[in-house]
Amino acid sequence: MNDCIFCKIVEKKIPARIVYEDELVLAFEDLNAQAPVHALIIPKKHIATLLDARDEDLHLFGHIVKVANTIARDRGIAERGYRLVANCNAESGQSVYHIHFHILGGRHMQWPPG
Repeated sequence: MNDCIFCKIVEKKIPARIVYEDELVLAFEDLNAQAPVHALIIPKKHIATLLDARDEDLHLFGHIVKVANTIARDRGIAERGYRLVANCNAESGQSVYHIHFHILGGRHMQWPPG
């Protein structure tokens, strides 16, 4: 997708502070951090929303949870706890239409999230 900012980050056309990368996903620090640890985990394959995921994409979601655990351990927030959030479409707050998961931690989280 030519105009997708996250695809451009995957292609290294836009710089990002990468915290994890493998053949399937890329994770980088959120520029608008809402917690001491706030990274975005994205599949390298462009999928606009959760509703656009196909059966052949389902393996990505388990892999994303595994990567979230790795990041949480690396950043020292695993034992205290972290939040993993994905938004789907505008009313949920999705502003970039490339599936992404926010991993947040390092502070006490409130519920409901707002």
